Amino acid sequence: MGRAVWSREVGWFVAIGVASTAGQALLYWGLRPWSPPVVANLVSLLVLTVLNTEANRRLTFRHAATTPARAHLGAGGLFLLGYLVTSGAVLWFTHLRPDASPAAETAVLATASVAVTVVRFVVLRLAVFRTARQDTP
Repeated sequence: MGRAVWSREVGWFVAIGVASTAGQALLYWGLRPWSPPVVANLVSLLVLTVLNTEANRRLTFRHAATTPARAHLGAGGLFLLGYLVTSGAVLWFTHLRPDASPAAETAVLATASVAVTVVRFVVLRLAVFRTARQDTP
């Protein structure tokens, strides 16, 4: 993979990731007053994972011959990892600080999401959105 392609993919992935993290944080923060942390996280992460995957399929990895079904199925496994890590982080934080505000919980959620995003890029790039060039030795 050429340096220009790598730079373009990373650039799009970061832009989409920032928008997705902000969208998830806002949705979580909006849901949190009416639902427990794990439910707010589940709903916000599910909605944003679908949007994020489609944006990455169309923009970041647009030259990969991956079908929408394969892209979303691959992202489904990553969704589970992301949900477990982000929910674990929020639950741990609320255990340590039971009086924490939804804004503080949201900051913890966003931080955990950034860590998951690094893993997500690598897995999407190497396994889900393989190009014909990557498949040949």
